[in-house]
Amino acid sequence: MSTAAEVLALVEERNIRFVRLWFTDVLGQLKSFSVGTEHLERAFEEGIGFDGSSITGFNPVEESDMIAMPDPRTFAILPWRPEEQGVARVICDVLTPEGTPYEGDPRHVLRRALERMIAMGFDGFDVGVEPEYFLFRDRRSTEPLDEGGYFDLTTLDAGTDVRRETVLALEQLGIPVNTSHHEGAPSQHEIALKAANALKMADDVVTYRITVKEYAISAGWHATFMPKPLENENGSGMHTHLSLSKDGKPAFRDDNDAYGLSATGRGFIAGQLRHARELSAVFAQWVNSYKRLVPGFEAPVYVAWSRRNRSALVRVPPGAGHMELRCPDPACNPYLTFATLLQAGLEGIEKGYELPEPMEKNLYHLSPDDRRRRGIEQLPETLGEAIEITAESELVLRTLGEHMFNRFVEIKRHEWEDYRVQVTPWELDRYLPIL
Repeated sequence: MSTAAEVLALVEERNIRFVRLWFTDVLGQLKSFSVGTEHLERAFEEGIGFDGSSITGFNPVEESDMIAMPDPRTFAILPWRPEEQGVARVICDVLTPEGTPYEGDPRHVLRRALERMIAMGFDGFDVGVEPEYFLFRDRRSTEPLDEGGYFDLTTLDAGTDVRRETVLALEQLGIPVNTSHHEGAPSQHEIALKAANALKMADDVVTYRITVKEYAISAGWHATFMPKPLENENGSGMHTHLSLSKDGKPAFRDDNDAYGLSATGRGFIAGQLRHARELSAVFAQWVNSYKRLVPGFEAPVYVAWSRRNRSALVRVPPGAGHMELRCPDPACNPYLTFATLLQAGLEGIEKGYELPEPMEKNLYHLSPDDRRRRGIEQLPETLGEAIEITAESELVLRTLGEHMFNRFVEIKRHEWEDYRVQVTPWELDRYLPIL
């Protein structure tokens, strides 16, 4: 679908009864309300008003009027709802009552970043992702369904049939899938999505998460994108593949370069490395994210790049024409994550950042002194540390805009403070008997 007229024709043809209007709050949590299809034409023309004061990060009650303006290109029929008098969804841009883009809308933040890219002469910013998740027995526990490991098959992979149904549903929703498999931890899974332009991919990630959860529920299970639900197992990441194009050709690739990278590719990757610590609170935005970002569990924490070494933050597969960032997790806000990553890369191109030499050694095996001598920084160790670095970032302020930047920092500081003052069972078990 590309126009409202095409959507309306399909709605009539398929006997769709309800359409859900989707958007996200500042943290990337999906919000939705439904309209009957008799109201859909008006929705495409005028949008549908709603109260934004109860949406996390949106305006206070005295400035709460918002308009959800559906984007017809995102229309899709929900495969987990009944076919007769079915249900569809359409993703919305959030506008002010005056019809201008709302500065607190994450989709608008990504659109602004894409506008800068175009102004710099690039055609497109493509993103591919590999989001991981866990399937647990129910939502009140972390009891796994199997003891399988990486690439294991039935019977060790208890979720194989549900994963198959999920892949088929994603394809019905217009989300192409590259691969799907059991991941390294018990009951952990990955469905890798085929690369698409950044705005579509952000929409796809939001859709992916609810699709995974819907099919888990249908099996009586619970799916979670929590980055680190099991203490002594790998957490869930979202390896993110980034590429720019110019004149219809990959902009990162130069076969005459020793590393296969053009000046554009070198600058873009250098931008990721220089700004990684500032962006950490965006691509790893929860207290729990930093339980995953620790050495020893395959999550990259050292700010370096390599060609084959998966302990580095950035990997550039030889001859691939794209870079892989390995630190984001699947519970991030994809709109803000892709926007900040793009802006960091464009900053590196525009300002001519120099790319350091690749680190092909296992960075986990280097001593702190060795890493320090090599100038290798480490990502923040806690959300508290991360958000204070972000709070000082001119790049993140410029990317998010003042309204969203201030609200994001405020929300994350509050989350960290809530966590920081908790007295945990670990502390009681360790200290209560002896102190």
